[in-house]
Amino acid sequence: MGRLSAAVLRPASANVFETTVEQLATAIRLGVFVDGEQLPPERELAERLGVARNTLRDAIAALRESGLVATRRGRGGGTVVTYVTPEPGSSPPPTPVRRGAALADALDFRRIVEPGAAWLAARRALAGDQRSWLVESAAAVWAAPDAGAHRIADSRFHLAVATLSGSPMLIESVTRAQAALGEMLGAIPVLPRNITHSCEQHDAVVEAILGGDADAARAAMEEHCDATSALLRGLLG
Repeated sequence: MGRLSAAVLRPASANVFETTVEQLATAIRLGVFVDGEQLPPERELAERLGVARNTLRDAIAALRESGLVATRRGRGGGTVVTYVTPEPGSSPPPTPVRRGAALADALDFRRIVEPGAAWLAARRALAGDQRSWLVESAAAVWAAPDAGAHRIADSRFHLAVATLSGSPMLIESVTRAQAALGEMLGAIPVLPRNITHSCEQHDAVVEAILGGDADAARAAMEEHCDATSALLRGLLG
């Protein structure tokens, strides 16, 4: 199982069916599993989620009915992601977008957990492959060919930072923050200048983490969160 999926997916403690559907759907929408990618084998996925295989099958059936995955039969078959990230701002969101107090709460939550994850990641002695993964995650955001791909790469970068913090609770919190952020960013137009600025801020976060400067990593992520918050407050109200 991939590094991100192993970090983001966790055993369900209650409402196992609903929690399994939620976790898998969130992972797909955040780009942990991307369009055309096959989900891990049923046994491996069930063990990771801590659920019975029949519960997992029911959850995948729900995802299939929602258009997030398709199941292919026969040799080489399996469950394949069919969700394509919509172009931000291209259509009204399926659910009401956070505004007012709900918007402020989501942005405040993100500003607490994501800088904390960056701070903790910078304090850890990262292995060579972890350092390379962080650099590659930031580079993928720069290289994204369109707005939809950028949103996925951006989520993956932030989840990578959370994963490198080594804290399962922080990973869970950042996943929630990114899910909320994705809903809000999907409701506003894509602004190329903002994307460039965002990528530059990612690079500052990476530099601080790799340099082991926890305070600089926290400050860089706070600045990044503040920039996004200002944009969303201005455009969503």
